[in-house]
Amino acid sequence: MHLDVHDIRDFYYRSTLGRAAQGVIRGELQRLWPEAKGQNVAGFGFAVPLLRPFLGEARRVIGLMPGPQGVMSWPAGQPNISVLCEEHLWPLATGSIDKLVLLHGLETSDRPAAVLAECYRVLGPGGCVVFIVPNRGGLWSRSDRTPFGYGRPYSMSQLEAQLRGAGFVTERARSTLYQPPSRRRTWRRFGRVMETVGRHVPVFAAGGVLMIEASKQVVAPSGPGLAERVSRPLRVLDGSPQPAGASGRSLGG
Repeated sequence: MHLDVHDIRDFYYRSTLGRAAQGVIRGELQRLWPEAKGQNVAGFGFAVPLLRPFLGEARRVIGLMPGPQGVMSWPAGQPNISVLCEEHLWPLATGSIDKLVLLHGLETSDRPAAVLAECYRVLGPGGCVVFIVPNRGGLWSRSDRTPFGYGRPYSMSQLEAQLRGAGFVTERARSTLYQPPSRRRTWRRFGRVMETVGRHVPVFAAGGVLMIEASKQVVAPSGPGLAERVSRPLRVLDGSPQPAGASGRSLGG
């Protein structure tokens, strides 16, 4: 179930709670990916709030927004780089993306396996993808006042298993959004403190959002190959007529 793009936009850009969530998640992503100089970076779902730090250094940045959600122009005041696309058919060349991030793109899809297959296709050798999904054991997935209250929440083991089945290898995993999904000023005032404390709590169930960085697993080619040694090596002159005088007589003797 996809939310309307205008509802998600209003949450992240026009509410105090949404701006706080955006800042926390983007900060975690920057800790995972401190730079993307000369790389191709893409986001799927509603990942554009997380892509802004890469605009100045990446070779190319593109925001992919699924059809059921809708699309909006982004970034404001600059040439548009957001594109409306099918969930399982992205306008990107195979192996063309170095860094890919999904926010509100996997848990809301009716065809998560197809989304993961498309992630795998567009990711290039050595590329990485970060999946951001609501935590099944967190508070944010239980509140429909935020976009994380829609779709299928995950546990860490569920997400890792689904990614492994799609050919991805988990590199790093963490949770974030330890503050409650409340708009009350009291909670907003202590939001930063709770995030700082939460990062030192080694329990994934504590955070409202799960983040997994994964890489594309490429199977090495297999086959019979060449034998380590040839039992009967071919002699170059085998079968060739011997020149006159080869028996020991000198030519023209």
